Amino acid sequence: MDAEPQSDRLETRPYSRIAVIGAGAWGTALASVGARAGHQVRLIGRDPAVVDAINRTARNPRYLQGIPLPNALKATTDPAEALVGADAVLLVVPSVAVRETARQVRALIPAGTPVAVCTKGIEPGTGLLMSQVVAEELRDARVGAISGPTFARETALGHFTAATVAFDFTHADRLDPYSSPAARLALSMSTGFFKAYISDDLVGVEIGGAVKNVIAIACGMMTGAGFAENTRAALITRGMDEMKQLAEALGGRRETVTGLAGAGDLTLTCSSQTSRNMSLGVQLGQGTPRAACFDGKPVVVEGEVNAVSIVELARRLKVSIPICETVHSILHGGADIGQAFAELWTRPIQGEPRALDILLSHPAQAGQLTGGGDLA
Repeated sequence: MDAEPQSDRLETRPYSRIAVIGAGAWGTALASVGARAGHQVRLIGRDPAVVDAINRTARNPRYLQGIPLPNALKATTDPAEALVGADAVLLVVPSVAVRETARQVRALIPAGTPVAVCTKGIEPGTGLLMSQVVAEELRDARVGAISGPTFARETALGHFTAATVAFDFTHADRLDPYSSPAARLALSMSTGFFKAYISDDLVGVEIGGAVKNVIAIACGMMTGAGFAENTRAALITRGMDEMKQLAEALGGRRETVTGLAGAGDLTLTCSSQTSRNMSLGVQLGQGTPRAACFDGKPVVVEGEVNAVSIVELARRLKVSIPICETVHSILHGGADIGQAFAELWTRPIQGEPRALDILLSHPAQAGQLTGGGDLA
């Protein structure tokens, strides 16, 4: 059970005015959480029809169809209307749009304002985490992240949900952690059904959120091909090790990856086709051509986009991430799914604890998968 609060924790003050940039499913869900927590929340959207529907009907008909939103939640297409006077900002747009969006609102966000990036990924080319991208554009803001095992629809429906609020801690935050942006935003976003935890390991939290999407595609591919729970459990566990190694190489903590933003998010995303990453993998594993997945609709799948940047970053850091490499080779290198996973499974035998320095050639010859799947 969680520890009981001490009296000095009452000194933490929530943020009273929160702006949420991005009226997609997750942005709307987070705005709903903040409004239900009793705060003044303004949701910024690009589509006038969606904004009008939220304000008139308390519904987001495009992204969260049929789910009632708090009447107190207000939406706007004007960033200035929502950002001027805001105590905290949540940035919830696709990873490919994070830099440009931050640049567009730079003049509207006062210095020192906490900005939590709620987008998971690594920028292609630069290898920067989403918080680092935003920090380059909003040099005077305090940039952090919110991440965890959270499907937007379930969050908006009020199912019990937990997530991590992470900010790097300054010296002042160490002296008074209850006044830190992480603590204040965690308190602001906590309700009877949404529980926020606090972290000072921004790198570890963000790496967990980015890499888990690629591992989910791998799990989906194997599920779609007819492999079962043993396979998925192995991919989840070894995928988490890849997350740990990459986080540690960037200065994060392995411990963070065992928390909500790592193991929690990985387990959720790899267990349900509600995840677009898992769903894409399943369709590809069943033999559906990429262009025909999602009934041919142009659905953005973050793990597909970030497979490139994650593998590029790992190679630059000389970190071994064979599962992510396998997914990358299939999605972006034209590799055959069966051959690629056969090669993954017959990699050299090694010790599981890193301290055990042993490496053996695998006796099986790569070339086909055998067992319960359909890829042989």
